[in-house]
Amino acid sequence: MPDIQSLPLPWLGALFGASALLIAFFGSKMARIADVLADRTGLGEALVGAVLLGAGTSISGIVTSVTTAAGGAPEFAVSNALGGIAAQTMFLALADIFYRHVNLEHAGASTVNLGQATVLILLSVMPIMAYAAPEIAFYGVHPISPIMIAIYLVGLHNAHAIRQEPMWQPKETPGLRLEEDDPEDDPRSTMLLAASFAGLVLIVGGCGWVVGETGLALSAELGISQGVVGALGTAVVTSLPELVTTIAAVRRGALQLAIGGIIGGNMFDALFVSASDIAYREGSIFHAIGERTVFWMALVTVMTAILLMGLLRREKQGPAGIGWESVLLLLVWLGAAGLQVALG
Repeated sequence: MPDIQSLPLPWLGALFGASALLIAFFGSKMARIADVLADRTGLGEALVGAVLLGAGTSISGIVTSVTTAAGGAPEFAVSNALGGIAAQTMFLALADIFYRHVNLEHAGASTVNLGQATVLILLSVMPIMAYAAPEIAFYGVHPISPIMIAIYLVGLHNAHAIRQEPMWQPKETPGLRLEEDDPEDDPRSTMLLAASFAGLVLIVGGCGWVVGETGLALSAELGISQGVVGALGTAVVTSLPELVTTIAAVRRGALQLAIGGIIGGNMFDALFVSASDIAYREGSIFHAIGERTVFWMALVTVMTAILLMGLLRREKQGPAGIGWESVLLLLVWLGAAGLQVALG
């Protein structure tokens, strides 16, 4: 592997920016493929958004977290994961701006997304419990890490069950947009689409490694804490595929895919912490982080709860044509980001 961290500052900045552009460009190609695969497989936009699009667009983030954790930078690894979840949740508010008919959470109502958001709250709270609990590690891994993976898998199973036999249905309104309103029209075969998606995942994952290496080097060169660079720098950059694919899905009318992609991606991002704990070989990663990273854990829980309330309330119109939950998500994220920058 090339020693990126030894490069001069201008080269580091150029590599960081180039990787960001590549992540955004190739990540944008994933939304259309995932939308078509959702129709062809019969799994539905919300579930495919949660699994395929969510995990696929998150690959750059997990590569960043795991490689930096293995390199002995736990604060950077965990803050990158949590900062990514917070940024991606805020991206839904930005996507709401692009959907001018009604509030995005009203039009894209889905019981699968409600269930996934509840699981995400569980996954974001458990690292806080591990942080506050006694320091325990088996072969360098905290017991919470495999438990989080199990909760994620159970959550996916429940999402499939909710889709197959829903016990609740969103009230039909003129603003509700169903998957049937967005027919697929791609002439490519399913196998070719799947192969294309896999290729995009590899490219975005490679860019994620570059982002992690350059992010660590920039943190050292500029004298900025790893927590700030991870939560607000690399986290936002590696989350660019979610921003681009969410806006692309909204513009295509695949609203459940857009919301499911963010929530599912956030669930997968929560597993970055477990993966980083496994990669970090100096003990439990939950006891190698500081209070600033725990702040981001709590922030993720708050933002997910706001989103969940928006999905349940289904407000048709709010300020400037977006929902109040979108306004709150923007304000909360900007406030948290400003606070972290002020603290240095």
